[in-house]
Amino acid sequence: MQTNTKPAKILRSPFFIAMWLTLFLVEIIKGALLVAILPVYMDNILGLSAGVIGVAFALQYLGDNLFRAPSGWAAERIGFRATMVTALICTLIAVIMIIFFKSAFGLAVACLILGIGTAPLWPCAMTGVTAMSGPQNKNGTAMGALEMAALGGTGLGPIGMNWLLERTNHDYRTIFLVLMGVAVLVILVALILPGRVIVEGEHTEEDSKRADMKYPAKPNILTPFIRLKNSVQGTLQRVRSTLNVNPLVYPALFMQSFVIGLLSPVITLYTRTDLHISPNLYSLLLIAGGGITVIALLPVGKMVDRFGTAPFLNIGFLMAAVSLFAFSSITSIPVVFGVVMLVGVSYAMILPAWNAFVATLIPKGERGAIWGFFLTLQGSGMVVGPIVSGLLWDHISHPAPFIGSAVVMAGLAVVHYVLSRKPYRTAPAK
Repeated sequence: MQTNTKPAKILRSPFFIAMWLTLFLVEIIKGALLVAILPVYMDNILGLSAGVIGVAFALQYLGDNLFRAPSGWAAERIGFRATMVTALICTLIAVIMIIFFKSAFGLAVACLILGIGTAPLWPCAMTGVTAMSGPQNKNGTAMGALEMAALGGTGLGPIGMNWLLERTNHDYRTIFLVLMGVAVLVILVALILPGRVIVEGEHTEEDSKRADMKYPAKPNILTPFIRLKNSVQGTLQRVRSTLNVNPLVYPALFMQSFVIGLLSPVITLYTRTDLHISPNLYSLLLIAGGGITVIALLPVGKMVDRFGTAPFLNIGFLMAAVSLFAFSSITSIPVVFGVVMLVGVSYAMILPAWNAFVATLIPKGERGAIWGFFLTLQGSGMVVGPIVSGLLWDHISHPAPFIGSAVVMAGLAVVHYVLSRKPYRTAPAK
């Protein structure tokens, strides 16, 4: 895959188009299952407890996070196509298991496999876009387009499946068959992705030559495993020697998704119980906030390429902090809509700019492994956030999760201000 510094050409490349469609279709499946289908199906149809549902969903997040770093490492060595197709076959298997398995254990395993199947998605996308953007790292436009695909799929999946449920008189088997079809389609799309990845600072060919020299003759059954062990050890050594970032990057990655984890479990409860918003009005609220985010992502990404990430992140974090704090204290419905739209605008500024900023910290060698590590750390906030959110909701107050998220956003603004001036260590890591 050749590098290219022009953002417009990145968007028109076969790799990016295939990756965009893959991301969009996978998020349709995830959004439909995790938001609209599985909670109701496991509760109302199968009669499983809320605890079982929570464990199943936690396993999905666990599988996704645990396999992000390994999948990024694999993508650089065996290629995007093999990595993604293998993982997406796991996604198809998970959907098939959900159709036929009715037990708590079977569905929990299906959710774990679903997480494993979706784990390579973002590491592959980020690795490819970072490689294609070249030394100038003008990838804000591409990052915005990827976030559009993710948010669009996450929104379209639940909306489309709810509409289909109404039309089929809540026939879940039909819903699952449709999702099976989408899973097959996304596997076919992933076959368009490039095979073996070659970027500047290439190390995989050198690794294989060294391995061949070390084992030139008499290969045995253990040789592939020995080569794998040596390759992993070499990767970790290169990561330690090339990753020279300010230690504040690590809490910043966690905080970025921790905010979403704080909000996701309680936003629906808060609007229904505290603001007394009807389901239909709540749908309009989601469309208002999410719609403005999706619409603004691409133009903001283009401006990030032109003006840099710092102004968008500084303004975005502060705007999000103020908006979330206001959301915790207002009751007027028109004002709620205005605040939610401000949150949407702030996230449209944060998402492409943050990913573009992180991309500047990724060294040329081991892009896949480091992106996987960064995304795993970032995703861990989504695991911890809901737990903290529930404790705040139950033991302090209903607005507490929103106040907490505002405080975290304000903290991110401060952390980013420091990082934008000093993104790297004063001395290399040892």
